[in-house]
Amino acid sequence: MNDKKSYSYKDAGVDIDAGNKLVEAIKPAAASTKRSGCVSGLGGFGALFDLKAAGYKDPILVSGTDGVGTKLKVAIESGKHDTVGIDLVAMCVNDLIVQGAEPLFFLDYFATGHLSVEAGRAIIEGIAEGCRQANTALIGGETAEMPGMYKDGDYDLAGFCVGAVERENILTGDGVEEGDILLGLASSGVHSNGFSLVRRLVEDSGLGYNDPCPFDDKKDFGTALLAPTKIYVKSTLAALKTGHIKAISHITGGGFVENIPRILPENVSAHVDASTWILPPVFDWLREAGNLAPLEMAKTFNCGIGLVIIVKASGADDVQKIFEQQGETVYSLGHVVKRSENEPATIVNGQAGSWGYDAPWQALSSL
Repeated sequence: MNDKKSYSYKDAGVDIDAGNKLVEAIKPAAASTKRSGCVSGLGGFGALFDLKAAGYKDPILVSGTDGVGTKLKVAIESGKHDTVGIDLVAMCVNDLIVQGAEPLFFLDYFATGHLSVEAGRAIIEGIAEGCRQANTALIGGETAEMPGMYKDGDYDLAGFCVGAVERENILTGDGVEEGDILLGLASSGVHSNGFSLVRRLVEDSGLGYNDPCPFDDKKDFGTALLAPTKIYVKSTLAALKTGHIKAISHITGGGFVENIPRILPENVSAHVDASTWILPPVFDWLREAGNLAPLEMAKTFNCGIGLVIIVKASGADDVQKIFEQQGETVYSLGHVVKRSENEPATIVNGQAGSWGYDAPWQALSSL
């Protein structure tokens, strides 16, 4: 008789039963995101989607992938896992909608060192909530338990989204010209960029994520910082029907000075007036805690603006009205001008007091 120990996969740290329990637990959440075009449910080797059933005649597919970055560390250390899934969806679908594409289906990758069914369910139910907000079907994903790759309690997320736009409706920004108007849609907070700096400033402040929030006395610090990224899909799809929108920029990593130039032709510049909106409290705290220069703020954070919309001057009021009817807070940020030689693609001018500074400032981009 062989007395040698008989190993199982569970002995190596992988619990297949826990994985199966998680799949069963999330099936209702995934089913709640079903939309026109869905052909299959969870459990197959691949997911199917019917573009014709979704109403498209001459579609161009648009795809994107993204993550949540080190905002996950705030969620892990706070023990709050129910909103980072919304962030994951938002970072992907907002990148699709700025190209005029309707996000259609979403897949997630959830990797962890040791699978907690409770935490996993909270994370994926958050993903499902994000998909419902975007009318996007959660049609598949991967849960990977990898002991030795992650410490117990740690996890990582990645999202993958595919959308479609009729060929004639793709937003390229090629038609942006002098005189066009810039509208800004308010963000819900820091969204999912700049958290390595956020975490450093929190650490240096001596505060913990479970301490009272210094800029919102109704929340603890972690909950306030974890405010999920706003999803702009439904409001933007409604506004696109006006035909007045020429280009949209998602203000993510790189802030104003890197993201707005991505949608501008080389012969124009965007002039943004920072006095048209007030720096939200979370950003004011970050600015003061880190003694951050204006350019650093504009390069790192969304500073209260999640999307920048470039519209025809004649249609700006109509577009703003539709966004407001959809529940968005809209600011008139500035305008597009002819670009002079050696002028940067984006100029942000602020007036005294608007961002807590004592003098006007410029954030310049050489892009």
